[in-house]
Amino acid sequence: MRRLGALAHRLHHPPGTPRATPCACAPPQLLADRPDGTVVRSGPVVAKAHAADIDRDALAARLALASAPQLSGILLAPLTGPGPAVTAGTAPRPVTFWPYGTPVDPKAPDAAPWADAAVLLARLHRTVSPLPLPTPPMRGPVKAARAVARMVAALPGGGAAIPVLAAWDALPAWARGEAVPPAARSRFLCHGDLHLGQLVRHPVPGGPWLLIDVDDAGQGDPAWDLARPAAWYAAGVLAPEDWLLFLDAYRSAGGPAVPAEGDPWPQLDVPARALTVQTAAVALAKCAAEGREPDEMEQLMIDSCARIATFPPELADGCAS
Repeated sequence: MRRLGALAHRLHHPPGTPRATPCACAPPQLLADRPDGTVVRSGPVVAKAHAADIDRDALAARLALASAPQLSGILLAPLTGPGPAVTAGTAPRPVTFWPYGTPVDPKAPDAAPWADAAVLLARLHRTVSPLPLPTPPMRGPVKAARAVARMVAALPGGGAAIPVLAAWDALPAWARGEAVPPAARSRFLCHGDLHLGQLVRHPVPGGPWLLIDVDDAGQGDPAWDLARPAAWYAAGVLAPEDWLLFLDAYRSAGGPAVPAEGDPWPQLDVPARALTVQTAAVALAKCAAEGREPDEMEQLMIDSCARIATFPPELADGCAS
């Protein structure tokens, strides 16, 4: 954390920059510390240390996407250029730098920007990749597979994992990251890990909402970006009015993931199931590590896995799951 804070501070105050008064910057602030990324803020600059095993060429391509003028107003642009991600000295984890943005307030659920998120996704999905080379694949299915592997490692032979694994095994291979997705659905620019924590206002404090965290972005099925709110809605975690606000805003903005009218679930069903499994798997892994029982929201997602494991993911006669 100290090294990342120092790097972010140095980017804000480069060596040799004259200052009339001593630096009055606040101490570095840890924003996130997960296996796939450590994020530290120093004033207006955020430094992120990515996972040590991340594909650095793919990360460089994703940084180029975020820096491209075509994605301006959709993705937060990095402070570093679109070349290879820099490293912190000899540290094995690549480090990137970003402007700080005001995040969604988790204490104000009624003000959650579901419509703004939907419009940003629709604009992203409609954008043709500006990269001169092939765009990396969207990593959503790979992320889900890692969550399941994490659960299995935390609960070897654990009975609590059985319904989650059953729901996982019922998914098609492409949704488990084991095969290429259907060609007609895999040609869109996607975020790959959409939730409300992936939005910030920039410039602070009241600039427009932008999407952040491009570690999983790439070419793929746009329905995956709608899958987490769809899964939450189906599990009873997201209120119907919030889900409809999100879906209607996406459709009104011309998003290609679902038809402009009619039942959206034939397109959303498989990705929503996959995100249900991913969320439940992460919850069980966390519970095992922390020695606790699932909370109410976590249990809802686990119970959803038990339900969806009992019927095939392909919907019949256009009926929603």
